[in-house]
Amino acid sequence: MNNSLILLVFFNKLVSIDKRETTMSARARKAGKRNQSERRQDLIEKLWEDDEIDTWHRLENDGYSTVPRYLPLIGDLMDGLSKGSPLSTTYLALWFRVSDEGLIEIRDKAALAFESGFASERGVTTWAGRMKKLKELGFISCREGSTGEFHYVLIVHPLVAVKKLLDEGIIPKGKTYNILSERVIEVGASWEG
Repeated sequence: MNNSLILLVFFNKLVSIDKRETTMSARARKAGKRNQSERRQDLIEKLWEDDEIDTWHRLENDGYSTVPRYLPLIGDLMDGLSKGSPLSTTYLALWFRVSDEGLIEIRDKAALAFESGFASERGVTTWAGRMKKLKELGFISCREGSTGEFHYVLIVHPLVAVKKLLDEGIIPKGKTYNILSERVIEVGASWEG
């Protein structure tokens, strides 16, 4: 056997082993999640015994949204970037309306302004200012439609937005960033989109 053929055979075996390890890791992760879920269910039954408390389950109930587990830290970072004009309530209201594809179609700006905490007569104007800042910072991307500048909104992957702001020197590495990084690792999230 020549050296190239030996290397090719060796490489194919490595790829084959790598694929099996990846598959086994995915299988192990799934089993781990199932075991964690069972453990939490056992804990609920033990701690709440006979109490009947209705809880929500994202796979069984309609009207719920899946959000990143590190979202409060993203809110803290963005509020720090907009001194005196917090962005997190507006961002959170968007997350509660987002589709699985990341799109929000805003047909009623006044309703979204109210959900964002702006109930006064200037609510829509204040909300629009927060939306412009979210767009400027790269947390959302917008397209004009029948209701104006923010008719169609895409939620940008929050960690991608934070990474870009970090690379541009807009977000300093500090306590909140460090805690966010720790949480990202803890929940198994990725800084890539």
